Amino acid sequence: SNLPASRLELEITEAVLIRDDDAALAILHQLRAIGVRIALDDFGTGYSSLSYLHRFPFDKIKIDRCFVDDIARPDGSASIVQAVVNLAASRHMTTTAEGVETEEQQRLLRTLGCSEMQGYLFSAAKPADKMLELFALHRSRLAQRKGSESRRREAG
Repeated sequence: SNLPASRLELEITEAVLIRDDDAALAILHQLRAIGVRIALDDFGTGYSSLSYLHRFPFDKIKIDRCFVDDIARPDGSASIVQAVVNLAASRHMTTTAEGVETEEQQRLLRTLGCSEMQGYLFSAAKPADKMLELFALHRSRLAQRKGSESRRREAG
């Protein structure tokens, strides 16, 4: 595809590591050596082992939606999310929270230091051809905002 390796991010689950973790880790190290970014998906939902984070320098930890769903409740998972964010930050990894559906979840995740978020609050999943339309709409809105700001500065 001629895609630069640095533009590719592979998401793997812990199940990949459990099957044959030495072989999987060796392959992941080879991919990382050529510039591919590796994200650990659904962290905390399976047989989570902190040793994987120690043995392989993931670029990102994806926090599963089950921890986002109840983050706003008093007995919810905010402390777990905070621990994952802190762990990731100390190992120079980003964090992505999956399944963000409300502005309150977004606000809390920002407060906890989560790097990135994805979910229906931002957009439902879309096929690739619809993404081009979404990008065009986004560029159009940015251009409109810049035009409005320029007109305000000129008037003011």
